[in-house]
Amino acid sequence: MDTEIKIKNPRLKKYGWWVAAGVIVIGAAVWGIIQSGHTTYRTDSAGLLVGEVTEGTFNDFIRLNGKVETGVIVQISALETGIVEKKWVEEGAMLQPGDIILTLHNPNLQQQILDSESQLAEKQNMLRDTELAMEKDRLQVRQDLLSARTQMNQKRRLYEQQKTLYNENLTSREEYLKAEEDYQLSRESLKLLEDRLRQDSIYRKVQIAQMQESLDNMQQNFAIVRQRADNLNIRASHAGQLGNLTAELGQNIVAGQQVGQINILDNYKIVVNIDEHYIDRVSAGLEGKSQKQSRQFDVEVKKVYPEVTSGQFRADLTIKGNVPANIRVGQSVPIDLLLGEPSQAIMLPRGSYFQTTGGNWVYVLSEDGKTARRREIKIGKQNPQFYEVLDGLAPGEKVIISSYSNYGDADVIKISE
Repeated sequence: MDTEIKIKNPRLKKYGWWVAAGVIVIGAAVWGIIQSGHTTYRTDSAGLLVGEVTEGTFNDFIRLNGKVETGVIVQISALETGIVEKKWVEEGAMLQPGDIILTLHNPNLQQQILDSESQLAEKQNMLRDTELAMEKDRLQVRQDLLSARTQMNQKRRLYEQQKTLYNENLTSREEYLKAEEDYQLSRESLKLLEDRLRQDSIYRKVQIAQMQESLDNMQQNFAIVRQRADNLNIRASHAGQLGNLTAELGQNIVAGQQVGQINILDNYKIVVNIDEHYIDRVSAGLEGKSQKQSRQFDVEVKKVYPEVTSGQFRADLTIKGNVPANIRVGQSVPIDLLLGEPSQAIMLPRGSYFQTTGGNWVYVLSEDGKTARRREIKIGKQNPQFYEVLDGLAPGEKVIISSYSNYGDADVIKISE
C-alpha cells in the first residue's frame, strides 16, 4: 500500500518546480557547451576595429625607410705618426683636392730632416773636395806630360846630332850610344805619362760618377724625408664633403689611422634594412619609388648583402634619373619597393590581430554584427595595407582587425552595443 508523503515546508512546495526547471535549463546549457566544445568571450563594440574583405588590384610592394649615403666614400688616413697640432676645417666642410685638414707635430721626424740635411751637405762637400783633388792631379800630370815631351824633343835632337857626328867620325861611339839611350828613355817616359793620364781620366770619371750617384741617392732620400714632413699635413685627396672627423687637438695619431672620410657628393645611394622574410624576393634590379618635398623619384636595387643581422638584411639602392635637389647625406627617405607586378586578389586589411594569429585565422563577423566566429584562413603576399587572401574569406565579409590578445582561445565573440 502506497503511503502519501506530505510536504511539510510550504516554501519548498511553492518554488520546487521552478528550481527544478532552472536546474534542467542550466544543465542543458552546460551540456550543450560541453558537446559543442566552443568558448565564448563577451566584449563591446567600442574597442573593436573592423575591416572589410575586398577584391581588387593587389600591389606587391613593401614600404621601407632608407638612409641617404654617398655612393663613393674616400677614407682619410694619416701617412705619418704625430700629435694633432691644428684643425684647419670642421666636419661638414666642402673640400677641394690638396686642402689641409689636420696638421700633426712630430719632433723625431724634424730631427731626421736636420740629420739628413747635415749628411747631404757633408756628402756634397766631399764630392767637391774629391773633384778638386782629381782636377789638381790631372793638371799635375798634364804638366809632367808637357815637361816629358819637351825633354824627349831635346833628347831626340841631341841623338840626331850625335848620330850625324858619329857617321862622320866626329864623335865617339860612347857619346852616340848615350844620346840614343837618353832619347829612348825620354820617349818611354812620355808614353807612361800618357797612359797614366788616360787611366786617371777613366778612373776619375768612374769615381765621380759613383760619388754623384751616391749624392743623387742622398738627395732623393732627403726629398723623401722632406715629403714625410709635408705628410704631417693631412690633405684632401678628392673634392667632396668632410665627414666623420674624429681627430681632436692633442690626440696622438699613428701612421695608417683613419681620421675621417670624404663623401663624394655627385653620386648618392640609399641604404635600407629589410625584414629577412623578403630575402628570397629581393634582388638587384628591382625598382621602387620614393618621394622628397612632394617630388617623386625612381630608385633601383643595386646590391643586396647576404648577411642577416637581428632579423634584417641590407640592400643598396641607386637613384634613377636626376638627383632631387637639397638631398643630404644621412637624410631619411621613404621607399616603396616593388616586389612583383600588380594582380587581382582578395584582400584583407592589415591589423594588430596578425601578432596573435600569424595570419592563420581571424574572427569573422556575422551579418548582424553581434557575433564573430573564429575561422581558419590562408594568406599569401602582403603589402603595407593588405594581406592577399588565398583561402577562407570572401569579398564583402567583415573581420575584426584589432588586437586579439584579450580573447584567449575563444571561438565566438559576443559583441554588445
